Amino acid sequence: MDDEHEPPPAEVGGRRVTAAPSRYADKPWLALLTEAQRAPLTPPETLLHALRETVAAHSERPALAYFDGRLTYRELDGLSDSVAGRLAARGLRRGDRVAVLLQNSPHFVLALLGAWKAGAIVVPVNPMYKSGEVTHVLHDAGATALICSDRAWEEYLRETAAGSSVRIVLTACELDFQTRNDPRVLTFERLAQAPDAEDLTAVARQGNAAPEDRTPGPSDIALISYTSGTSGTPKGATNTHGNIMFNAERQRTGLELPEAPVYFTLAPLFHITGMVCQLVACLDSAGTLVLTYRFEAGVVLDAFAEHRPAYTVGPSTAFMALAAHPAATPDHFSSFHTISSGGAPLPPALVEKFRAGYGPYLHNGYGLTECTAPCASVPPHREAPVDPVSGTLAVGVPGPDTVVRIVDDAGEEVPFGEQGEITVRGPQVVPGYWHRPEATAETFPDGELRTGDIGFMDERGWLYVVDRKKDMINASGFKVWPREVEDVLYTHPAVREAAVVGVPDGYRGETVRAYISLRPGAETDPGELAAYCRERLAAYKYPRQVEILPDLPKTASGKILRRELRSRTGAGTVEPSQT
Repeated sequence: MDDEHEPPPAEVGGRRVTAAPSRYADKPWLALLTEAQRAPLTPPETLLHALRETVAAHSERPALAYFDGRLTYRELDGLSDSVAGRLAARGLRRGDRVAVLLQNSPHFVLALLGAWKAGAIVVPVNPMYKSGEVTHVLHDAGATALICSDRAWEEYLRETAAGSSVRIVLTACELDFQTRNDPRVLTFERLAQAPDAEDLTAVARQGNAAPEDRTPGPSDIALISYTSGTSGTPKGATNTHGNIMFNAERQRTGLELPEAPVYFTLAPLFHITGMVCQLVACLDSAGTLVLTYRFEAGVVLDAFAEHRPAYTVGPSTAFMALAAHPAATPDHFSSFHTISSGGAPLPPALVEKFRAGYGPYLHNGYGLTECTAPCASVPPHREAPVDPVSGTLAVGVPGPDTVVRIVDDAGEEVPFGEQGEITVRGPQVVPGYWHRPEATAETFPDGELRTGDIGFMDERGWLYVVDRKKDMINASGFKVWPREVEDVLYTHPAVREAAVVGVPDGYRGETVRAYISLRPGAETDPGELAAYCRERLAAYKYPRQVEILPDLPKTASGKILRRELRSRTGAGTVEPSQT
């Protein structure tokens, strides 16, 4: 291998990133990359540094497009300055945590940039979370501030935050910054301002100055991104500004998009994929970020036609929905330079169906919250091979700065083509978990991420993901840990035993299936149990399938055997809901 293709060790996240000598350290995948994609990176220190450069050079360029609304880089910078100034005036200190629970709207971007300018750490929270899920995040992160929609604050977050460390609350009405009020997604009314919260838009328009000397550096934590990872308790991955900017800059240079590209936010911004591959990568490219509140296929297609984006990334389920929409035409996708899919398995049949119907080739990708989104992707000028034995589509190849290895249970490397656990070492790998030293040591031995995913790599460097080592369920790109669902089921008065597994689903990739045994004399039905969970869990977590059995299979020691339950799939299935 040429020495010029071997970048020097990087200093990211406060620690030196190196690769141990191995067959994988030879990086066979370099031959699949272009010269530009192999070039060493010098990313901006943080997104705030990149933003300053863009404001100085392109102040009137549109930064955000939200239906018929636009914000220029000058306006975005000033509005987020004001948010930062107000947060600081309310007592927010450097290193404090700001929980952000918002959909894809300008408010999310203002909250993110404002918190970073105030020197804080952002904790993105899924707006689909219910009270108990949010409670864990607020307490575990020790959040000082909460920025959320006005409706969520009134409906449940006021009570949820009451027992936490939150003492600063900003609320947002996502009708702001546009006038179209599309009834397909903006279905709510503006509420009166809560007396115990401040309005985010009003704060942004106050003209406050951002506090001085709080700009973070590359090794500072930017995000605490909660993921169930390889254990049942949600843990906060500590994505540094350096982690984020490395992956955003690698995408900016690797995608080879046109100048001032238009990005469409298909993935939610609270998710690490949407955060890094859309929001940060777009602003790092001095591009325009198109937002449509949440996914609705008709709204998305209309936005494609109106804004003519060059890039987007989303789960395979989103592309299935777009392809199934009766209004979809090849012209809707004709402006795209590249479309990426990540977060959920991408069936080869969907790739070919989408290309035949609409033109673009869907480029697969693979990553985790713990490696700040992608660690492997299909280069724009390549097509992923399909493994002839398993029929699995390759998820891509690593970048030149990253080493992906396949290891056995003892941590020893396996030959190319053999299955084992996927490990990742590189500048995008986080330093660890928030206040979880034992989990950090287990998942990041010597700084290398043990993903818990099973896969293999061929001799050319193509990576394939074939299974998960643990019991994690991947529903439409969202991770579901069975114990979270089981714990809710166990609170139902009729439930004696509960076990949850993931089963294949043609639309979601996987769906959640629950097996239940009842207490003596108790009565209930699968639909009631599913509804019970739906009231207490995010929509993607509650079981779509429920089966009631006399007893659940167990080991001699009493442990429920999930593997035996998986083998029952299809027997006596009850589908309480397909929504």
